[in-house]
Order: sequence, then C-alpha cells, then structure tokens
Amino acid sequence: MIEPTHPDFSLRRQCELLGLNRSAWYYQPAGESAKNLQLMRLIDEQYLRTPFYGWPRMTASLRRAGHAVNHKRVQRLMHKMGLQAIYPKPKTSLTGKGHTIYPYLLRGLEIAQPNQVWSADITYVPMRQGFMYLVAIMDWFSRYVLTWQLSNTLDGYFCLDALQQALQQGRPAIFNTDQGAQFTADAFTTCLERAGIQISMDGRGRALDNIFIERLWRSVKYEDIYLKDYATVPHLEMGLADYFSLYNDERPHQSLDYRTPAEVHFA
Repeated sequence: MIEPTHPDFSLRRQCELLGLNRSAWYYQPAGESAKNLQLMRLIDEQYLRTPFYGWPRMTASLRRAGHAVNHKRVQRLMHKMGLQAIYPKPKTSLTGKGHTIYPYLLRGLEIAQPNQVWSADITYVPMRQGFMYLVAIMDWFSRYVLTWQLSNTLDGYFCLDALQQALQQGRPAIFNTDQGAQFTADAFTTCLERAGIQISMDGRGRALDNIFIERLWRSVKYEDIYLKDYATVPHLEMGLADYFSLYNDERPHQSLDYRTPAEVHFA
C-alpha cells in the first residue's frame, strides 16, 4: 500500500518499487453524475456482450431493463465513453482526420512467432465515482501484454508513452491498431516508422480485425474491474498491475495449450 507521507520512502520511490506510474497517484477519475455512471456501467457491460449495438439498440436494451432513458442521453454517454455508435465495433478512439490511414496487413497472414505482430487498443474503465481509459499493447502470437497505461482523457500521450515503453522490450515486424486519432497521430506513426515497423490498421467497422485484444478487455473487466469496483486511481493502477501479472505469468490460456502468455512469449 502506498503512503504519501511514509517516513523512509518518498512517493516516487514507493511507486518505483511497486512498478507503478507516479502520475496515477495525482489522477482524478473523469466525472459524471451517479445516475449517468450507472448507465455507463450498464452500457459497457452490454457492449462486451453485443459490440454491434449502436445507440438505438442500446437505448432499447436499457429501457427493457427498466431504465427510463431517451436516445439523446444514450448517444451522449456512448460518445463520452468513446463507443462509436455507427460502427459494429466499440471505438474508444475517434477516427483521426487529415492523417495517413494505413492498410490492414493481417488478413490471411500466418502468425507463427512472438514479436511478429503487436496490437494496441483503448477501453473505457468504470470506477465507483468516475471513469478512466486504459490502453494496452499485446503480442498476438503469445497474447502477452507488453505494457499498459491509464489516462483520464483520450489524448494520445498515454498511448505514445505505452508504445515507447513496449519498444524497450523488443521490436515487432507489424504493429496493428484501429484508425483512432491516438494511433494515426504523427508522433505515434513516426515512432513506429523510425523503428522500422510496418503499420497495419483495422478496416472501419471490422470488429474482428483486432480480436485478441478485444478478448483481453472482456477478461480484464469480468475477472477484475467489475469485481473490484475500484474507488481511486492508485488502487485501480495497483489492481491492474496485479491482474496483468496474473494474466501474463499465471493464467493458462486454452488457445495456448494451457500455457501462460509469458511461457509462450519467452520460450
């Protein structure tokens, strides 16, 4: 547990020892009213089950569950969560305008080894009072989560920070993302190009183009976030650090012949 006024260890040193980002200590969750936070939690859970729901079906689903909501409210909340109602895939990042859109390179590609393909995505994280956004970078072959970062805004800095941390661990041949502004930003694509990495981007509305990281979001939410109901950002970050350690090093995957991602990634 981190103590801001520990007599022997500064806040910075405590975060270093725990492997946490010190800036998370100062983060406050993005806010909304209690009623809207409840609706956003329900929308988030429904999207994990039915990622093809736009605001009309989502409004109908909430009404069937007994919530008196109008479609304008649902539209606004889904936009704030970063869920793009028009497309069949939840889009936590909005399409970048005026930037190069790269082709999707993974169709029909046999992925046979670690560091052949990495991918990144962003998801909405509900909290007891507010919410955060989470980005993760994953190796497709091993399902190993190379790095992750939290932010209370959808600016691109936390995505670039995660990328720079991941590149300290290796270099993939291909890096795949959606067409979100965070990933089409010049700083992000230039970082990849300077490292000699091919850039691949999902087709708009293609929910299966980044399927492995979509499955990661389902796991992290049902196995950790929904169960823990985190109250503060430091507790959320510490909880996610524990979860991703479990996910990488202890949790066997059926698709990996019941090996862990770390066993496959570092074999």
